[in-house]
Amino acid sequence: MENRKNGLHIYNTLSGTKEKFVPIHENFVGMYVCGPTLYSEPHMGNMRTFINFDLIYRYLLTLGFDVKYVRNITDAGHITNSAGEAVDSIGKAAKAAQVQSLEIVYKFNQKFQELQRVYNLLAPSIEPTATGHIQEQIEIIEQLIENGYAYVVNGSVYFDVKKYSEKYEYGQLSGRKINELAEETRVLNAQDEKRFFADFALWKKANPDDMQIWRSPWGKGNPGWHIECTAMSTKYLGKHFDIHGGGMDLKFPHHEDEIAQHCGAVGCNPANFWMHANMLNVNGQKMSKSFGNYFLPLEIIEGTTTLFDKPFAPNVIRFFMMQAHYRSNLDFTPDALNAAEKGFNRLNDAISLLPKLSTVAESSFDVQALIDSFYEAMNDDFNAPILVANLFEAAKRINLINDGKETISADDLKLLSTEVHRFVEQVLGIQLEQEGAGSKLAPVMDLVLTLRQQAREQKDWATSDKIRDGLAAAGIVIKDGKDGTSWS
Repeated sequence: MENRKNGLHIYNTLSGTKEKFVPIHENFVGMYVCGPTLYSEPHMGNMRTFINFDLIYRYLLTLGFDVKYVRNITDAGHITNSAGEAVDSIGKAAKAAQVQSLEIVYKFNQKFQELQRVYNLLAPSIEPTATGHIQEQIEIIEQLIENGYAYVVNGSVYFDVKKYSEKYEYGQLSGRKINELAEETRVLNAQDEKRFFADFALWKKANPDDMQIWRSPWGKGNPGWHIECTAMSTKYLGKHFDIHGGGMDLKFPHHEDEIAQHCGAVGCNPANFWMHANMLNVNGQKMSKSFGNYFLPLEIIEGTTTLFDKPFAPNVIRFFMMQAHYRSNLDFTPDALNAAEKGFNRLNDAISLLPKLSTVAESSFDVQALIDSFYEAMNDDFNAPILVANLFEAAKRINLINDGKETISADDLKLLSTEVHRFVEQVLGIQLEQEGAGSKLAPVMDLVLTLRQQAREQKDWATSDKIRDGLAAAGIVIKDGKDGTSWS
């Protein structure tokens, strides 16, 4: 497996090229990925990012690396508005629901954890929270002030981009230059505290209606959006680690400002490789509530979105996502999902034949070359679509062997079976369906659905929803229709 490790190449957003991956510490990979902001349920675009980095995590583990995977939870309400300012999204959601911020965070964290189970994501090594690391954020801000890269105004602290640019290149990740940014940014007015239009908040003085407030050397307030990831990545991975990832939408300003903070505080870029997963479209358009093509990850498996005429199992959705490279756009359409469902079933059926195949003294094709193609695909910047194509080639060979048109030796059959299962289940994270499992489960499901129907008739919606959500967590989708309830 050592030779496989040495062949891994990763596209680095920082350089704009594929580079050979050489970890800072031999056989160890430190990886930080920006997690969800818990003011609402993650949408399907968010889940695509998390599923893609789950694929990357899985393959690094498969290669034999010891991976420390840190994915944060943003439970302090930072999102960026149209003016480029951080706003308290969690506080806004809490006020709308007439509850405390912590209740909103708890509610949507539970939903996020459920989605991880449903879509078969491996748990990261640690999931630190922003609010659990306020002191670490304050200490980095103090270091930036001491180093001359931050200034205090009326109880708020801002990063000094103009001062930083005297020594470092601001915009090295996104390629956006300060003079270009100036043309698309509003002019500072007399009420602005910032010295320069590109400066960003490290700490904001509390407003009277803020729901989340902490004490600091500059007075009561709350941290800016970007500082939390700098604090948590540094604490758990050190000042210099291997991979920093997230969605393409985070490249600017979030990741750009992380680099600036980190360089300003400790003098170096935090990560050797910056990786960004691309967005998704729905029926040819960017997913947006304004376009009417917005849906949540559970809605597509429950069949409760009107965008698709039937539910799709989590396995099928994950398999569908694997057929687009993580850096490419992905378009959710009914035709594409139906094709993915047929493809998954075809692959699953072929793999179920492996234990039944007859062997001979010599194989009629190069099994090792086929296996090598699996690794070559993933070593080329985690190219899952090519891996899937090569797995279909394996399925074709399996069917030919089963039909007596190809032959395979016992040793090659063992190798093929081991590696096909490894790449489908361990790398792609696809849970194969055992032959006959559905028929054995049918009587149990009949009983469960009967109990759920009784709960619905008694208007016990809590029990009804608990049964539905429990089945969804196990990968079983139920759909209520005019002809009764079906499951898949």
